[in-house]
Amino acid sequence: MVAAASVVVAVGTVTGVLTAWDDGDGSDQARPSPTGSASTRPERLPVVPSSPVTPSPSPPPSASASATEKETPTPSPSRTEREQRTATVHTRLYRHPESQVLDWVRANPDDPRRSVIESRIADQPASVWFADFTPATITSRVAAVTSGAAAQGRVPVVVVYAIPDRDCGGHSQGGAPDLAAYDAWIDRFAAGLGSDDVIVVLEPDSVAQAGCLSAGDRADRFASLARAGRVLKAANSRARVYHDAGHSGWHPAAEQAALLKQAGAASPASSDGIFSNVSNFHRTADEIAYDRQVLDALGGPASLGAVIDTSRNGNGAPTDGEWCDPAGRKIGRAPTMNTGEERIDAYLWVKLPGESDGCKGRPGTFTPSYAYDLAR
Repeated sequence: MVAAASVVVAVGTVTGVLTAWDDGDGSDQARPSPTGSASTRPERLPVVPSSPVTPSPSPPPSASASATEKETPTPSPSRTEREQRTATVHTRLYRHPESQVLDWVRANPDDPRRSVIESRIADQPASVWFADFTPATITSRVAAVTSGAAAQGRVPVVVVYAIPDRDCGGHSQGGAPDLAAYDAWIDRFAAGLGSDDVIVVLEPDSVAQAGCLSAGDRADRFASLARAGRVLKAANSRARVYHDAGHSGWHPAAEQAALLKQAGAASPASSDGIFSNVSNFHRTADEIAYDRQVLDALGGPASLGAVIDTSRNGNGAPTDGEWCDPAGRKIGRAPTMNTGEERIDAYLWVKLPGESDGCKGRPGTFTPSYAYDLAR
């Protein structure tokens, strides 16, 4: 998206029970969850970056690139086959024991905001971002997260965020120096996925924001994203890889689907579907409707689904289009893989509530006042 945070902040270590729970009440706002005290201190895991992306004003629709290749048609599994596949996997999400909010909770036991922030944000499972180009350590760092989740029988959410020309050189610029280096980095990333269930959010903004690239560079990026999906899924047959669908206030569904098809999102060899609303505020109902439209236009097997970032969308998007820590927002539905909605695989907290977009705190850093406003 057009504006995003430039600062990537590393998370630390924290003592606490690792908890995850599912929300089934259909509410657009998360409920407090019980907290517990730890009897043992978790092993310190390699430092991983926190979420760096911030939302943008919804840009006007841009002309979509024409498809350069067609996906090979594949048989569509029946609804029963999809349900059987879902029934065999873990359905509880993982809370990584290192994050900025957990650091703050531990360091501020007497802060009057602590109980609200702890129960409504810190105790919730959230994604782990890998946003720095570090080929030498990426395998071990990914493995630390996936093995930690596997030990608890829970599902981690990892965010791949290192595509070259990331954020079109904006506030979240960075990533690999070129696509060849990126492809090699993806190979190393995939080697850390293990063999248990894992959700992979593949490159926020990489498809929806690709209009800043030339036609040739865009085609090369999409080919690399399709390859990334294939590599990730080949490395772990239980990995579920989701591709960037932007959000309901951005590109029309048919246009976004045309872009996604070029990036391999319609092929079960490289995709399990799409994600939307990352770091944004659009209401869950709007995202559900939009994602289904994108999936219908995308084609592919019936097993393709969608995951939605609900971390800050409890009050919907601001009517004035403000994107930087807008006032009056609140946390949305709690993270869960039991959505009760056809083709909606999960509600996730991809952007951790309380991490600033750059207005109420330094970009990418946890800001307790902002977190408290969202949570209460």
